[in-house]
Amino acid sequence: MHATSPAAVLWDMDGTLIDSEPYWIAAETELAHRFGAPWTHEDGLSLVGNPLPVSAQVLRDRGVDLPLDDITAFLLARVSDAVRAHVPWQEDAKRLLEATVAAGIPCALVTMSYTRLADAFLAAVPDAFAVVVTGDRVARGKPDPEAYLTAARELGVDITRCVAVEDSPAGVGSAWSSGAKTVGVRRLVPLEPRAGLSRVRSLEGWSVETLSEVAGGRVVDDLGDEV
Repeated sequence: MHATSPAAVLWDMDGTLIDSEPYWIAAETELAHRFGAPWTHEDGLSLVGNPLPVSAQVLRDRGVDLPLDDITAFLLARVSDAVRAHVPWQEDAKRLLEATVAAGIPCALVTMSYTRLADAFLAAVPDAFAVVVTGDRVARGKPDPEAYLTAARELGVDITRCVAVEDSPAGVGSAWSSGAKTVGVRRLVPLEPRAGLSRVRSLEGWSVETLSEVAGGRVVDDLGDEV
């Protein structure tokens, strides 16, 4: 293993590793329309990376006349079934995950999705993650750092020696405020610059060596003035 390899790599799931956001937006749209509630693609984008209870509350406020737990259960069921039928990999992230696992670097999955959906994804990569932290395991969801701090604690590593890979503003905020070296991948929504935050359009061309450089303090910003 490279001398400056990260102690661990902490991966977000939705949007970062798998292109599941269209599944979420489709489920939200279906439920909203069932109750005649106004809902647009932009509304769906605004929920990217948020904890499920937050999304459920927004849908309820828009007119989905169901208990919050029922809204959450509906969304989870729809998206979990879709992922189990077809894992919509982000191929750039898949290649980097495979390289990281092959290098023997511990990995954790840190997602605000609940265990049911994480399990649907993990069925495709049963040996990739030493630790899994899901939204139903934490008291405070992203952008609070609890999920990332929990992952580092359960891995037994120093969070400041970890690299976290995220794609949403809430997720980036969570990872960055935890103290992890954070890489924000600009997928569906803009990512504001932060001190020490790496921002990229894609993980294409990234390697374990690149992750090691980031762990050592290198900041990569491909977006510049773009947000």
